[in-house]
Amino acid sequence: MNPEAILTPGYATPEGTARFRERFSGRLPGHFRQARHLWLSSIGLGTYLGEPDAATDALYREAVTHALELGVNVIDTAANYRHQRSERAIGQALAELFGAGKLGRNEIFLATKGGFLTFDGAEPPDPEAYFRERFVATGLVEPGDVAAGCHVISARYLADQIEASRRNLGLETLDLYYLHNPETQLQRGTRAEFYARLGEAFAALEAAVAAGKIRAYGTATWNAYRVRPESKESISLAEVVKVAEAAGGPAHHLRAVQLPLNLAMLEGLDPSMQTHEGQPAPALVAARSHGLMVFASASLLQGRLAENLPEEIARHLPGLDTHAQRSLQFVRSTPGVTAALVGMSRREHVDENLGTARVAPLEFNAYRAMFAGSAAG
Repeated sequence: MNPEAILTPGYATPEGTARFRERFSGRLPGHFRQARHLWLSSIGLGTYLGEPDAATDALYREAVTHALELGVNVIDTAANYRHQRSERAIGQALAELFGAGKLGRNEIFLATKGGFLTFDGAEPPDPEAYFRERFVATGLVEPGDVAAGCHVISARYLADQIEASRRNLGLETLDLYYLHNPETQLQRGTRAEFYARLGEAFAALEAAVAAGKIRAYGTATWNAYRVRPESKESISLAEVVKVAEAAGGPAHHLRAVQLPLNLAMLEGLDPSMQTHEGQPAPALVAARSHGLMVFASASLLQGRLAENLPEEIARHLPGLDTHAQRSLQFVRSTPGVTAALVGMSRREHVDENLGTARVAPLEFNAYRAMFAGSAAG
């Protein structure tokens, strides 16, 4: 980390994202959708996979640049992805584009995450000693703050991680900052204690908004919103919103959720997982009712949905060339989804995935026909 790093000012704006969208006018039908007054691409670039090495850094820099050229203005990352190297690769790519005048800061929407303890570029020989020296000895983390041996959402730790992400990405203001898998905290203490810790974290994030370091915050989850309420890892989205209201008042800055959604993981469409106004509701419906953006992760399930789709599924997703494109089309066509996130660590991944955007997303009736008689319909 370079404490002297120059940070590019600004953040995604309605005017900037509209300008980005206009560059692709007539070429990508239905690809951009308006969310919280911003025009965001229906496909977002994810940066989770890959080795923490220089070769993968170079591939990511190229992939980020190419994706922005082809119409992606949503980028998703996290401090712990590839030991902070994904954030740094994105930052390097953006710095080159900004410096060359090819892209304005206000045209792109950048989301990152914090919560997991992370290494600095590479795994050290003694990880336990590293965490002890980097986090505990410096007072950033109290041993009692740690859940599952790897997860912290205390105010002091989040403040440190926001600073690290700002430096890594070279950005003065992050558009969206997620608590990363907050359900991990349910492994320690009671559920009431969990929501109290969540409230402290949200208060810290509200302070970061007030300081201009982030524009908004959210929760990026794996199991929290797609397991039944009796599950140990279940989190009530309605309760999360109440916590945000307590932390920031009616004008709180909770703006988004992230959860897995793909052809093999449909729990976000299951009305038994969440509630809205006391009635069972799918997570996507509950999120929309609270005005939250929804970013779908694992759109291709780490590549497992890039091949061998049943013919019946493929028949409902016409006009596309590959199973990966059809799988991505399903996710971005799902009502309530703001953007489908997909890992793109290589230029060829970008070309294939963005090929999906030349075909308009499914209209509601065509989408519904895929699930005739099911909860998704």
